[in-house]
Amino acid sequence: MAARPGVPGSALRVLEEALGLDLAAAGDTAEAVAAEGAFYLEQVAITEASEDDYEYEEIADDNFSIPEGEEDLAKAIQMVQEQATDTQILEQKTVLPSKQQVPEVIEDFLCNFLIKMGMTRTLDCFQSEWYELIQKGVTGLRDLGNVPDVYTQNMLLENENKNLKKDLKCYKQAADKAREDLLKTQKERDFHRMHHKRIVQEKTKLINDLKGLKLHYASYEPTIRVLQEKHHTLLKQKMLTSLERDRAVGQISGLQATLKHMEIGHNYHASATRVGPNSEKENAPEGPTQKGLHEAREKIQSKTKVKDNTKDSEFPTDMQPNPNLYLHKENICPAKFDYKLNSIFRLHELPVSCVIMHPHKDILVTCGEDRLWKVVGLPKGNVLHTGFGHTDWLSNCCFHPSGNKLATSSGDTTVKLWDLSKGNCILTFEGHSHAVWSCTWHSCGDFVASSSLDTTSKIWDVNSERCRCTLYGHTDSVNSIEFFPCSNTLLTGSADKSLSIWDARTGNCEQSLYGHMHSINDATFTPRGHMIASCDACGVTKLWDFRKLLPIVSIDIGPSPGNEVNFDSSDEETGK
Repeated sequence: MAARPGVPGSALRVLEEALGLDLAAAGDTAEAVAAEGAFYLEQVAITEASEDDYEYEEIADDNFSIPEGEEDLAKAIQMVQEQATDTQILEQKTVLPSKQQVPEVIEDFLCNFLIKMGMTRTLDCFQSEWYELIQKGVTGLRDLGNVPDVYTQNMLLENENKNLKKDLKCYKQAADKAREDLLKTQKERDFHRMHHKRIVQEKTKLINDLKGLKLHYASYEPTIRVLQEKHHTLLKQKMLTSLERDRAVGQISGLQATLKHMEIGHNYHASATRVGPNSEKENAPEGPTQKGLHEAREKIQSKTKVKDNTKDSEFPTDMQPNPNLYLHKENICPAKFDYKLNSIFRLHELPVSCVIMHPHKDILVTCGEDRLWKVVGLPKGNVLHTGFGHTDWLSNCCFHPSGNKLATSSGDTTVKLWDLSKGNCILTFEGHSHAVWSCTWHSCGDFVASSSLDTTSKIWDVNSERCRCTLYGHTDSVNSIEFFPCSNTLLTGSADKSLSIWDARTGNCEQSLYGHMHSINDATFTPRGHMIASCDACGVTKLWDFRKLLPIVSIDIGPSPGNEVNFDSSDEETGK
């Protein structure tokens, strides 16, 4: 059996190993013949070995096998070649040709168009008529061919255009939303920036206020030390004065007892019991001290007789209406403050504590810490009269409603009444335990009210020359007092930061007003009596509605303290 020339020896070798034949020698011959270009087969006798002694060898599985009954050399070689070809094809990069796009025919194009437009009933009619015409052979549109590519591309472009428009609409909505968010964020940023600036300004203001308060407090520390030293000194003087007073009271009581014994007639018995120079002293004529005691005793007796004869004044019940109610005219134009310094009067050697105008004449009265009060004529400023009598600084003064008397208050705890025509003191009220800050006349002219550092206020009767009532209620110094015009109502301002309204007839507190944060230095009524003005130690001035007893407005003119507040004739507030 001749074999095909050109078959590789490796294929034969694989075939022999697969068949399990002992063809080693034949293989060598075949190789020799293949080298020469031809080969032949040689018949060889194969002895069969026993199955028990034969040792089988394992054959490697190369993913191919020869089916039984088809053990043909040519087929085996063909299979090997195909396997090698497949391996070469797999090793190479195979590029498959792209599928050629088949254009749509006219009928498919129309059907797709009707489906896209949602025209289902038209589509059904078209298909039934179309296929009916085709079956009848009436129409010749079947031979026209495919739809041109231009229509297909137009359809694709239209679809793409619609999708792009949808995307553009979405992008516009997103851009509008982003713009709104941006504007909102900018507004919030501006608001927070303004709020931050305001907070910074408030912080700076608070820091400056704190610095000012620290400086203010530091400036008060030396004054507080000096006042404490003065306080201790005054306490020592008070103790010494009380001791001297007790000693003088003891001496006076002893002298009064001696006078009683002399009146009863025990002078002889007293002289008999005493010997030596003492008896001579007792028998001697009365000295100036004894004469002074007799005179004082006689004066006291005469005063008590006069007081027993005088009766207490009565508070008027039918008060005349306030004349200022009819003199007031509303100011249409705003007030113009064109005040200019006209002249300066050098009247006191120490600070001036009070200045008041006479109700009817062109004169004024000034009080100072030099213990003097002076009557000054206007406009020249000549001193008409000087008042002496107080033993300490003067705090305030007030004219009698008629203008012929003057009341003064002083740090010597007294209130004095003066006759302006003669310039002498006609009455002294004693009863306060500390300095008297303010005094005021009742509109009837029979009562004087005073306020003191001892936290009390007193109402004095001019006719009976005694204290009619003491007003208790404030917890700190009462710095200001004033009668309501043509009324029995009193207004007091205290260092306990409150205003109190009193009934002078009963001495009861009718109402208290709170609102100041510091000590109240002065308070007053308007001429018409419908408003109250008050000022405190930090320069804050408040206006109050006297009818409703509510605050109207608060004016901060600090940081300097407001010492006095007043109204002019047009009910416009002025202060200093």
